[in-house]
Amino acid sequence: MLILKTLLTIILGFLFLHQVILRILRKAYHFPAPAFIGRVLDSNYRRRLQPPGQIIRRSGIEGGMAVLEVGCGSGAFTTFVARAVGPKGKVYALDIQKEMLEQLAKKLAKPENKDIKNIELIHDSAYELPFTENSLDLVYMITVLQEIPDKKRVLQEIKRVLKPGGILAVTEFFPDPDYPLKSTTIKAGQKAGFVFEEARGGFWNYTVRLRK
Repeated sequence: MLILKTLLTIILGFLFLHQVILRILRKAYHFPAPAFIGRVLDSNYRRRLQPPGQIIRRSGIEGGMAVLEVGCGSGAFTTFVARAVGPKGKVYALDIQKEMLEQLAKKLAKPENKDIKNIELIHDSAYELPFTENSLDLVYMITVLQEIPDKKRVLQEIKRVLKPGGILAVTEFFPDPDYPLKSTTIKAGQKAGFVFEEARGGFWNYTVRLRK
């Protein structure tokens, strides 16, 4: 029993040290999640920890909306959002990494996703979104905002493309090495000119909703 407790303490200590080192490195170097971990990010294990339905409800995503996902990656939540907005809605899945979008395209080509016709993949930078002003109902990001070096610039660009009263939903997850406190996310949105509407969830996993 003592050996088991010692081993558990060592493992927990290692995990804690790993997290500390990762967070220190991420403070100094901002870069998107590498494409080779796309399959890990798009896994049922992750979705058990971050249930898609919960994120959709907290974000305010509804049927018929024109929605942009900034930093969609390999599409862990994209198909769920596409089904939530329905055939009258539209999901624009944007990522700066072509390899991530290729993984999402392969996912959409699978038989279980053949019914989804309302997703458009966009390979572009979040600094210059390819949308006209006041054209989108909602923009959401899931563990992405803190990866972006110039957060103010991207938030202002998101604000530009949102319709008056449009929603920006930012979801964060504690195990992510870039995890910010809820207050940090709220302040970033307010500095960019958004109005804080609601924060749902706890320390482990939360969504902040801001309105234009």
